[in-house]
Amino acid sequence: MSNPYLSIVIPIFNEEENIPVLWERLSRMLQESFATPERGWEVVFTDDGSRDRSLEMLKAIAAEEPRVSVVEFNRNYGQHSAIFGAFSIVAGEIIVTLDADLQNPPEEIPKLVAKMEEGFDVVGGWRQGRMDNDSLFRTLPSKIVNAVTRKTTGVKLNDYGCMLRAYRREIVDAMLQCKERSSFIPALANSFAKRIAEVPVGHAERAAGESKYGLWKLINLQFDLLTSFSLLPLQMLSVIGVLIAILGFVLFLGLVAYRFLHPEGTAQGVFTLFAILFFFVGCQFVAFGLLGEYIGRIYQEVRDRPRFVVKRIHKQL
Repeated sequence: MSNPYLSIVIPIFNEEENIPVLWERLSRMLQESFATPERGWEVVFTDDGSRDRSLEMLKAIAAEEPRVSVVEFNRNYGQHSAIFGAFSIVAGEIIVTLDADLQNPPEEIPKLVAKMEEGFDVVGGWRQGRMDNDSLFRTLPSKIVNAVTRKTTGVKLNDYGCMLRAYRREIVDAMLQCKERSSFIPALANSFAKRIAEVPVGHAERAAGESKYGLWKLINLQFDLLTSFSLLPLQMLSVIGVLIAILGFVLFLGLVAYRFLHPEGTAQGVFTLFAILFFFVGCQFVAFGLLGEYIGRIYQEVRDRPRFVVKRIHKQL
């Protein structure tokens, strides 16, 4: 059988409530838009250590549809590792990633493919109507992540958080050669792409279940972006260190002058010194934290442990 034209990658973690509707909508879209032999398709699900019935439901789909494969992890490794697990076996010329929560409609996939056919290497989805469907707790961190990613990568896209994205085969192959454990796929793909575009896509409330991205995961994602794609934090520490040194010297001169002009104000000067000291100590701890992030990630990389472990691949032979 010849390689498919389109591969769709979907990471799954405890999504038993969404899988039936997801597959019904996805399969209908594929039959309507990619039914011709020259536009064949495949779907690769990655079960990222689900503890509900998700794996059994995916295996049932794969047993009925020969164009569906299921990559089974031995435990939960996270969304981006799950996508890499599927990337390792996809065969399509165009690869589309999609979340299972149906916040981004599968019916938008032909729009991304059409944009890719204009000659782009990467096409990202730009979620419309987020303010109507997501809380401030979800939208505000997303804005911060987008702003930081634009700064660190130099690619000015509106929405890096949308997982509905399309990649050319060579971009996926290049990403698979990158062995670092902390990878933010949209930013990593842009580092290999020459032509990048963005198209508006629909956005809805989560169909069922709970979001897998809590506050801590969003914070960790922010550190991944800062430390994996840029030396900006370390450069900022150097600049801040110089500014604090200058400020400290100026304050020292001011306190010396104050001491000679107002000898009776010595006690007040002591409290001022304490305030300055606490400020410097706070800055040092922030610097230690950032340095620790880099050192910790270096430690993770030098251990050279696998990014994920595939327990089994379920597919009709």
